[in-house]
Amino acid sequence: MRRYETIFIIDPDLSEEERSPLFERLKDLFPQHNGLLVLVDEWGTRKLAYEIKKKARGYYVRLDYCGTGTLVNEIERLFRIDDRVLKYMTVLLEKDVDIESVKEEIAMAENMEDQTEQSDESGAGQNDEPDADTKPSDVPENEAVENETTSSANNVEEI
Repeated sequence: MRRYETIFIIDPDLSEEERSPLFERLKDLFPQHNGLLVLVDEWGTRKLAYEIKKKARGYYVRLDYCGTGTLVNEIERLFRIDDRVLKYMTVLLEKDVDIESVKEEIAMAENMEDQTEQSDESGAGQNDEPDADTKPSDVPENEAVENETTSSANNVEEI
């Protein structure tokens, strides 16, 4: 099995309700073609480098998944016949991928996300930054500077 990344641009004028059927249809393709959807990363609306179908902006989405060539062909076929999709591009990330390691990667990412949500909830309103007065070294900054200047002054006097 191979690992792919597909980036596609959707019409920015679509609402969330109009975009969700497209995402659901995409997600349904993975079990049908023995694929594994790793990540759906929605980048949001951004300015295009040039107009596509008379649109200056587009809604960017990145899919990270594992599958075979038939899955990629089916995804791209769906994009070609759907007028909501302005552009798409698929890139092969890895030729031979271990599905178990990818599943572990997904589980670790979900754990990290859960931990961040829990820490955000428990630490709401608290400042996590260290105090400005605390220095990591044992010697205070002022003493270190004084020692350097006195030692250089002693060297000048000895000459």
